[in-house]
Amino acid sequence: MLEAKCLKKAVVPSSLIEDPSPGSLQCTRLALRVSEDPSSCFVYIASGPHIYNLHIALGESSVSEGKDSLLIPEHTEVIASSLLNRCPHRSEIQSIALADEESCGYVMLGSVDSYGHLIVSKLDASGEDVDKLTYSALPHDNGIGEGSWSGLCFCPNQWSMTAVARSFCKTIDIYDQDIHIRTLRPSSNGNVAVGGVDRTVTIYDPRRWSALSRLVHCSKFEITGLSFSAIDPDYIYIQGVDYEVFCGQWKENKKVFSFRGDSNWLGFSKCSGKDVLAGWCDSGSIFIADVASKVDEVVSVQ
Repeated sequence: MLEAKCLKKAVVPSSLIEDPSPGSLQCTRLALRVSEDPSSCFVYIASGPHIYNLHIALGESSVSEGKDSLLIPEHTEVIASSLLNRCPHRSEIQSIALADEESCGYVMLGSVDSYGHLIVSKLDASGEDVDKLTYSALPHDNGIGEGSWSGLCFCPNQWSMTAVARSFCKTIDIYDQDIHIRTLRPSSNGNVAVGGVDRTVTIYDPRRWSALSRLVHCSKFEITGLSFSAIDPDYIYIQGVDYEVFCGQWKENKKVFSFRGDSNWLGFSKCSGKDVLAGWCDSGSIFIADVASKVDEVVSVQ
């Protein structure tokens, strides 16, 4: 059983981003990394063609519930914030993602814009650029057509492998660094992401890049982001368009807890290898939840 240890709320300084660009409905313009010291984390957010880095304080606290059993956030501070000095995109960034290589002393930050242009940069442990540009890749069709939502993820076991989903073309392009490997066309109804679109979730086997299953109408609201728990894969975190994020046991369709943002989500992410979640709202608020396995109390009998 999972439970939330804390739920924090920070505000992006208006001097850093005054008015974030709107993005598309499914934009995932936030990536999260917890530092070696669990008292803080690094949050990366994208607005327009740029990416920003925020160092945010965490720390444990009590968790309280409000109306409809929604978790109530506690305010926390932004320790530091900055604009990343990296090569900007030529159109609005739609998704960013991290490939964690902290054992090597760096992390890889990827971003994809509305035309499917991919840029991957190397960052040091503090979140600053090591190389201004590591590599980039244009889409296989050179970005012809309308700009639209694009999604990005790294292969968990090989950070040089990335998948870029594009809603306008209804495709998923697989890259090995800047080399295009293949193009997938998952379905004919617009469900292009390895994740959730509308109320349908498609799960792929990355070894064969074929669909294993489709979970239809798995939620009462339209899905814009999801991630499986690193603690227990029977649990999943789902973000919807009604500002809500909830944790549930997906096999039994059982809700565990939920919280809400204060406006439209601009990004949602779970830290790699840990159950720490973050969401960014267009109001400038960032919500961060730290989740752990609930330990049942043991009553000893004398």
